[in-house]
Amino acid sequence: MPGSARILAAGELRRLLAHADQTRHPLRDRCIVLLSFKAALRACEIAGLDWIMVTLASRSCPGSIMIERKISKSGRKRQIPLHPQLGQALKELHASYGCPQRGPVIRSERGQGPMTPASVVNWFGATYAKLGMAGCSSHSGRRTFITHAARILPKSGGSLRDIQELAGHRSLAMTSIYIEGQSTLQRKLVSLL
Repeated sequence: MPGSARILAAGELRRLLAHADQTRHPLRDRCIVLLSFKAALRACEIAGLDWIMVTLASRSCPGSIMIERKISKSGRKRQIPLHPQLGQALKELHASYGCPQRGPVIRSERGQGPMTPASVVNWFGATYAKLGMAGCSSHSGRRTFITHAARILPKSGGSLRDIQELAGHRSLAMTSIYIEGQSTLQRKLVSLL
């Protein structure tokens, strides 16, 4: 359930990334974190992501990830623009693999094939436990992405529909479940009325 995964503060995300950089597979692990927090991917989408679905940024085109129906929980295709930090991490990982045209983006521990969705869930669980981040799960990145996107939405000129499409939800009602309120922001909002 999305409501059971807590969102992370910016400092906690930096701590999570610093930890990923110290693991046996730092490039892969940094990408796992960023695919969750900067692209709102589910564990099944992280595990199923193939290089054919990734367009790395170049001078002529912006980078993006095309989530195909076969890896999407909802069975719906969607395109997600690459956050610069995620784009850089993917470029480094791609180069470390020898720049393949196809193949899993997130490889298993032995590098023989893709990580499974369960392995991605377990990776997040073990990492959060090691860092003492109670209440976090593989869904924390999605919740963090969706909540932060909703908070900065007025600056972008976008709508909740844009967040819904990025998250791959069938309805705005589902997207709204992911958005966590904050009492200090609510007070500020009321004071502006």
